[in-house]
Amino acid sequence: MSDSYRPAFHFTPPSMWLNDPNGLVYYAGEYHLFYQYHPHSTVWGPMHWGHAVSKDLVNWQHLPIALYPDERGLIFSGSAAIDWNNTAGFGKEAMVAIFTCNNHTYDDKKRVEDQNIAYSTDRGRTWTKYAGNPVVPHPGNLTDFRDPKVFWHQDHWVMVLAAGDRVLFYISPDLKHWEQSGVFGGGYGSTDGVWETPDLFQLPVNDSDSRWVLTVGVGSGAYAGGSGTQYFIGDFDGKTFISENPKETVLWMDYGADFYAPQSWNDEPNGRRIVLGWMSNWQYARLTPTETWRGIFNIPRELSLADTKDGPRLVQAQIKELQTLRGAHHHWQNETVMPGENLLKNISGDCLEIITNVLVNPQATSFGFKLRIGADEQTLVRYDIQKQELIVDRSKSGIGDFHEAFASVQAVKLRPVENTIQLHILLDRCSVEVFANDGETVISDVIFPSTSSMGLELFTEGSELKITQLDVYQLTPAVFTS
Repeated sequence: MSDSYRPAFHFTPPSMWLNDPNGLVYYAGEYHLFYQYHPHSTVWGPMHWGHAVSKDLVNWQHLPIALYPDERGLIFSGSAAIDWNNTAGFGKEAMVAIFTCNNHTYDDKKRVEDQNIAYSTDRGRTWTKYAGNPVVPHPGNLTDFRDPKVFWHQDHWVMVLAAGDRVLFYISPDLKHWEQSGVFGGGYGSTDGVWETPDLFQLPVNDSDSRWVLTVGVGSGAYAGGSGTQYFIGDFDGKTFISENPKETVLWMDYGADFYAPQSWNDEPNGRRIVLGWMSNWQYARLTPTETWRGIFNIPRELSLADTKDGPRLVQAQIKELQTLRGAHHHWQNETVMPGENLLKNISGDCLEIITNVLVNPQATSFGFKLRIGADEQTLVRYDIQKQELIVDRSKSGIGDFHEAFASVQAVKLRPVENTIQLHILLDRCSVEVFANDGETVISDVIFPSTSSMGLELFTEGSELKITQLDVYQLTPAVFTS
């Protein structure tokens, strides 16, 4: 069982524990991915920054650990940026990591977290910690003060920092000297859990308008229970963020149980806003049934904004580079499926991409896909026509007794568009991600089925199903090298 759940095309550590993505930056032909890493255990512990690079966000090369804990503390989450103008004086086009040091030894009663920098002048291969750390000292009155996201804005650096139930903003001319410039939170959105891993970026709404998006991880109380990711839409004036929605508006990036701590790449060369999330949940992350490794990232997603009747909202799409993994292809057009029939009975697999457009038949009760079917096992992706709900049911998906919250069912409202429901499903060996109506709604869940559970079924209940288009691809593994 040791590697039977190892994904074919989702990023996992070479071994041991992984959680938040950190330091996402593009430089000199490489997408850099740093991440929270414990190289000596499959459960969370003394945090390092693991490191990998990719030319296409699909195939990855593992590199040596970038940052190690030291006398200042553990290396918690943060970001990285290219200092194009050498504002810090570390050298031409230095790569600068900005991270939280967590040190329990300053005060036995509470942890102390402060913000630090390190730099590299050899494309991120070796790192030097700044002798003047910390660059943002612990303020003394906060227990949670971490996860800096840093980027260049107009003529200064901006730091977005999580602090309890709010986000703090700092500005700097040189990455070394910071002053607080604003605060956001204090009752906005979901406040049931501690706020973590913020990110801030601008996206166009249409040809003449744009908005700023602030994403925030919440440690508990998320839509599907446990940890999850919310976002806010508004404006950023270079110093602070202002939400355009009422305080009580709660917007979720993902309605599944397993999408947390997302961060976006700085300096993406094609101008895309691409995010990567940790595909787990703090409720059970330490307990999932893998042996030599633990932790997986969601697929990289390209973000955009859609102008809806409720205002601008995030839309998420699989990056186009994933199409390079497509293998055997099955295609149907204008098919009618009757209850009890299975159009896909001759297809099986644990790594599949499914894209379909279904006309909603009001006489039917539901339709969808059964994935990873085996003896008493299946993962269900279902659309309830009467309730207008998209549902992912992993209650019978395989091993799930390691935590009471795991064998769960997620349901979210989803209205047809022009009487059509569009689904784009990515299935890997231990995960399913469902993008509905062109990424308007996303549900992401990890699953742990038996290796023999490979069946696939398209079903309809109550009446016939009219499919305007259906494509199923077998997906080939990505390449992970050391």
